[in-house]
Amino acid sequence: MKTILCYGDSLTWGYDPEGPARHAYEDRWPSMLQAALGDSAVFIAEGLNGRTTGFDDHLGPADRNGARALPTLLASHAPVDLVIIMLGTNDLKPWIAGRAVVASKGVQRLIDIVRGHPWAMGAQVPEILVVAPPPMVETGDPDFGAMFEGGVEQSHMLASLYADLADEAGCGFFDAGSVAKASPIDGVHLDAKSTRAIGKGLEPVVRMMLGL
Repeated sequence: MKTILCYGDSLTWGYDPEGPARHAYEDRWPSMLQAALGDSAVFIAEGLNGRTTGFDDHLGPADRNGARALPTLLASHAPVDLVIIMLGTNDLKPWIAGRAVVASKGVQRLIDIVRGHPWAMGAQVPEILVVAPPPMVETGDPDFGAMFEGGVEQSHMLASLYADLADEAGCGFFDAGSVAKASPIDGVHLDAKSTRAIGKGLEPVVRMMLGL
């Protein structure tokens, strides 16, 4: 049985813009993958609202710095066969980084952390699958609109930047925007249909990468 760590933010946690609440367990994309792959793999869903690739944001109740949390999670869940990284949207907040190119540098840092981790007891370095989150869309929500000011344009650059990064780093790549679209309710999060579509779209990629 393969172990797969899904490392992400609210899109992995399952934030429902219509609530706001959390999508039902079966509608979250890691759950969709788990159902599709059955007993051949176990999925660890590590999604946190507001998580960045590698930047501090102290406005939430938990540590949102993805680079700081990742080593602990790798040690806690080892051995891991595949790490799926879908982060970068929160990096686009103006007070965090505000630029897609910086988010791609953050993902590079996460790749380096996975590959440089001191894997114990002969565990192999896991495969890495980089997922570009769906681009943001315009919204009438004043809070989210201000929170992600300028983010719509920048978010459309993530897929190209991440694809190039994955190619250079020898990682897998998937563009979640090819199957899912952010909800105009808040411009960032996904409805149940879109989050399920990400899980369905990832299935053949994960099967290929792990030989399932």
